Amino acid sequence: MKIAILSRNSNLYSTRRLVEAAEERGHEAHVIDHLKCNIEIEQTGPALYYGDRYLKGFDAVIPRIGASVTFFGTAVVRQFEMMNVFTAVNSRGIIHSRDKLRCLQVLSKEGIGLPKTVFTNYSKDVKHVVTSAGGAPVVLKLLEGTQGLGVVLAENMNAAQSVLEAFNGLKARVIVQEFIREAKGADIRAFVVDGEVVGAMKRQGKPGEFRSNLHRGGTSMEIELTTEEKYTAILAAKAVGLGIAGVDMLQSERGPLVLEVNSSPGLEGIEKTTQQDIAGKIISYIERNVNR
Repeated sequence: MKIAILSRNSNLYSTRRLVEAAEERGHEAHVIDHLKCNIEIEQTGPALYYGDRYLKGFDAVIPRIGASVTFFGTAVVRQFEMMNVFTAVNSRGIIHSRDKLRCLQVLSKEGIGLPKTVFTNYSKDVKHVVTSAGGAPVVLKLLEGTQGLGVVLAENMNAAQSVLEAFNGLKARVIVQEFIREAKGADIRAFVVDGEVVGAMKRQGKPGEFRSNLHRGGTSMEIELTTEEKYTAILAAKAVGLGIAGVDMLQSERGPLVLEVNSSPGLEGIEKTTQQDIAGKIISYIERNVNR
C-alpha cells in the first residue's frame, strides 16, 4: 500500500513510528505537510497539489492534524475522502472531537458518563453558572485549549466567579465543569483503534497539580481497564465517529466519566508506558479496511 501520513514534522515521535510500522509491513509511507497542499476543486474531479506534483495513487491516509490548523487540515482530509482514499480518521470525526462543546453534547446523547458541564453566552449571573456545575471547586476550560493549557481550577466560589468574569470580559469561550475530587489529580487515557482498546495508561499530575497531562510534568503507568471503562472508551470513540481515538476519562464514584476524545492522540506516552506496538495496530487497521 501507499500510505500518506499528514504531519507537519517528520521528526515527531508519532510520525516516525507510523512510518516505521508501515515500512516494516512492506508498505510505502510518505509524510506530507498538509498546510503545503493546494486543494483543487473542479467538475472533472478533486485533486491535491503538493510541492511540485499532484498526490496520486494513495491507498490510505493517516491524519495527524494539530488543533491550531483544524480548519485547513480537515479540508485536506476531506479532499482525500473525495478522491476515494481511505482515511484512518475521517474529517467529520476530527471536527466533532475538536469542538469540545459539540463533543460533550454528542457523548451526552449516547448516555456516556460525563462531569456535569455548563456553557453560557457570557452570562452575567456567574454565581448561578458555578452552582449549576455543582458548586466550587469547579474547573474552567477554554474551548480552544489543548494539552492542559487554558484549564483553571477555581477552589472556592469567589475565585470561580472572578475567573469566569475575567474570561467573559475577554470574550473567551469557556465551559465550567464539575471537579471530581476522588480522581485525585489522575486520569485514564484509553487508546482505541477500530473499536478496540489497544492500550491504556493512568496519568498522575505532579504534586500540587490537578492536570495530569504528561506535557505538564505528569507521570504515567499502564493500567488494566475495567469492563465498564473499556465499554465507555469504545462507545465514546464510536459516538464521535473516530476509528482512532485517545479517550480521556476520570475514575469517579459513579463510574468512568469522559473528559475528552482526541482525534490525533500522541503515540509516545502510550507506547513507552504500555510497551505496546500501537503504531503497528494502526497500520493493521488500515490493512483490514483497504484490502476488504
